[in-house]
Amino acid sequence: MGSKEEKEEQDLASENEKDTKKNEKNLKNENEDKSSKDEKESKKVDIKVELEEQIKSLNDKLLRQMAEFENFRKRSEKEKAFSYEIGEKAVISKLLPVIDNFERGLKGVEKDEKENEEDGFVSGMVMTYTQMMKTLEELGVKPIEAIEKEFDPTFHEAIMHIEDEKDERTNVIVEEFQKGYMFGDTVLRHSIVKVLN
Repeated sequence: MGSKEEKEEQDLASENEKDTKKNEKNLKNENEDKSSKDEKESKKVDIKVELEEQIKSLNDKLLRQMAEFENFRKRSEKEKAFSYEIGEKAVISKLLPVIDNFERGLKGVEKDEKENEEDGFVSGMVMTYTQMMKTLEELGVKPIEAIEKEFDPTFHEAIMHIEDEKDERTNVIVEEFQKGYMFGDTVLRHSIVKVLN
């Protein structure tokens, strides 16, 4: 009977050995599964971090592009307004000699002729001159005051200086040869004047 027990013990030992190997294999497989799961989780986390960085980068680029476009739009509007202003100044500057001629022509007409309603030519000139001055005023063009004002080189250009011992005033404009005009805050044309020293 000894051999039967030995055989059973051997079978049992071999089964135990098989079970141990099987358990070791299962443990190894479980560890591999865990490590592969850990690797997969690690890869997922890495991919997630990488995607978040890409999203941040793209959002940053988008915000910069939007800011750049907004700056471009504002700059374009300023340039457009500036271009219109330059165009207005150019047109108005070309009209100023015409206004000067109207003023010279109206100075040559006697006062009673200006008030004479029957003379259509003179009244037409007066109405046209008045309308032109009103239109220029609506556009922001104003004549520069000169007579009896203190000389200011910002607004006036002196071509003559006179001295009068009887008059105690100094640096005062006594005569205007050509009227100056302002367009908004800028001088369109300086007044050409005679100054008392």
